[in-house]
Amino acid sequence: MLTLFFSELADLDAKGVPNVHKRIHVSSRCHLNLTLHAAADGLSEKALGKSQIGTTKRGIGPSYSTKASRDGLRVGDIYYDDFAEKLRTLAGSYRARYGDLLEYDVEEEIQKFVNIKEKLRPYIIDAVEYMKVAQEQKRSILVEGSQALMLDLDYGSYPFVTSSNCSVGGCIQGLTISPFNIKNIIGVVKAYTTRVGGGPFPTEQHDDVGTKLQDIGGEIGVSTGRRRRCGWLDLVVLKHSNAVNYYTTLNLTKLDVLDTFPTIRVAVAYITPEGERITSFPADLNYLDKCTPEYIDFEGWQSSTQGLRLWSDLPLQAQKYIELIESEIGVKVAYIGTGKDREDMIIR
Repeated sequence: MLTLFFSELADLDAKGVPNVHKRIHVSSRCHLNLTLHAAADGLSEKALGKSQIGTTKRGIGPSYSTKASRDGLRVGDIYYDDFAEKLRTLAGSYRARYGDLLEYDVEEEIQKFVNIKEKLRPYIIDAVEYMKVAQEQKRSILVEGSQALMLDLDYGSYPFVTSSNCSVGGCIQGLTISPFNIKNIIGVVKAYTTRVGGGPFPTEQHDDVGTKLQDIGGEIGVSTGRRRRCGWLDLVVLKHSNAVNYYTTLNLTKLDVLDTFPTIRVAVAYITPEGERITSFPADLNYLDKCTPEYIDFEGWQSSTQGLRLWSDLPLQAQKYIELIESEIGVKVAYIGTGKDREDMIIR
């Protein structure tokens, strides 16, 4: 998978991003996501049949599995003489499990690392020391997560999750950031809810509403190209995310996607099979499947918010929508996305 790393670097070069190669670093402790892992990932997902998780089949799950079982190979291992033998041993364990179904050539992968390791060497650093120095020097550190809390291995909708921690705790662990140095935690949430792959989705809309959200919002998965499942904003999920991450502010994105809806719904609670009203996210997905959302309905503003940059310019109904979110979650919506451009943002 290192070829993808260099491919992305080339893309950044082509787009004129300055000093790319001096600013990108790879931790020597970083685990290698191998072609072997991707080959096994596809077989594991296929074996699940109708219970498929919806993995991207990029090998992420198997890569984390070998990390947990202490069989994984790390970036620093590439430069040791026993790397090839370790990889052969790992491949042998997968071959024993999948037999001839595993379409993988271990010698070909070994040769790829031989060919690429010197090209990779300048990027490798001791990330622990790097982050230690940065914090001692009180440098500004911005961390951007690529996945939502509901995909978190521990606090997400398990087992329909990724293989790592997408929480603030994951940032602290993954980057060795001191929790005492964290000043702001911005929770980013769409004005409606989306999901790629399998898993529970209480507010999912299987009708024209869901299709309209997909089309206007351009909801296509970046990694897979699959259309994202879409539904109304679920504040039970957002409350759960906030209970794990303790956001200082929220960034509400894609408000303009809702501009043409005559009615907009927001889920504020779930009704259990026993008729109980709950506002926390159940750990038992079978039980969650039997719950129904309790909605508050809003009259849509049905006017364009695209490109607006002042709170006072928002339609009154849009302001009420945002104020409900703030009231239910107890966190200020400090940033409101009103379009595709970086500048299409209301900052309060």
